[in-house]
Amino acid sequence: MRCVGLKAGEEVLVSTFTFIPSANPIVYEGGRPVFVDSEVNSWNMDPVLLERALATRAAKGRLPRAVTVVDLYGQSANYPEIAAICERYGVALIEDAAEALGATCDGRPAGAFGLAAAFSFNGNKIITTSGGGMLVSDDAAFIAQARHLATQAREPVAHYEHRTIGYNYRMSNVLAALGRGQLRVLDDRIAARRRIFEAYRAALADLPGVGFRAESPWGRCSRWLTCLTIDQGVAPTDCEKVRLALEKTNIESRPVWKPLHLQPVFRDMGCEIVGGAVSERLFAQGLCLPSGSSMTEVDQNRVIAVVRKAFAAG
Repeated sequence: MRCVGLKAGEEVLVSTFTFIPSANPIVYEGGRPVFVDSEVNSWNMDPVLLERALATRAAKGRLPRAVTVVDLYGQSANYPEIAAICERYGVALIEDAAEALGATCDGRPAGAFGLAAAFSFNGNKIITTSGGGMLVSDDAAFIAQARHLATQAREPVAHYEHRTIGYNYRMSNVLAALGRGQLRVLDDRIAARRRIFEAYRAALADLPGVGFRAESPWGRCSRWLTCLTIDQGVAPTDCEKVRLALEKTNIESRPVWKPLHLQPVFRDMGCEIVGGAVSERLFAQGLCLPSGSSMTEVDQNRVIAVVRKAFAAG
């Protein structure tokens, strides 16, 4: 956000169906997040709503400083449309690819779109350095500024000279080496996650009210996490009952992301939401299942058995 020149009071449009770090940097810099709802099929930012929001702001002469789009649960957003929209309005596109390392869109890897993209190497990601992440961009000046800020904004002189406030956002060489080593098995891990997804879908899709997100036509999903939806109007149970049933057998599952426009901190700020119904429905119906690359068939069958039992119990 510093590198795109965000100033206090300026807006940044951002996906609402995501984890809060996608929006926090906007607030850190004094900006104002405007949340954009998801489209039904991909669960990612809806290009139609994005264009509507930009057209409204262009008519008023106050375009946002940037658009931050999240690639959710291993699926890239619709960048063929989104990138064209941002280019048409002259607004910087930032790709939050934290959950999508190894996914593709339009024949290109996640993280290859817009001015810059961010990856996460948190402990639950396909590639992990225990924490931290990576910023990527084809813009050399952008990367130079980001690297300068990430290393305490020290000036290139012999003594310690600082003309602006920087941060200590560096990853250690040791942790970086761990991440580089795992890149050799990235394809294997993606293949494992995709097998896990297909096994869940084959074993649970017949249950009443259960749905799985289809792979978007514009690219390959890494299936970082397998998420299902349970329509309470059709199913004999709901996501919370299934989650608690899994918890009783020492199996961790989690609700999908609570939309940011529903989070108290942003609601209290009076942040605007464009749309909202799709992400709210997904939050009410969605559950993340255990999906680690090292899951065995026995592990997965145990999860499947508990879910099916919860449906039978009602």
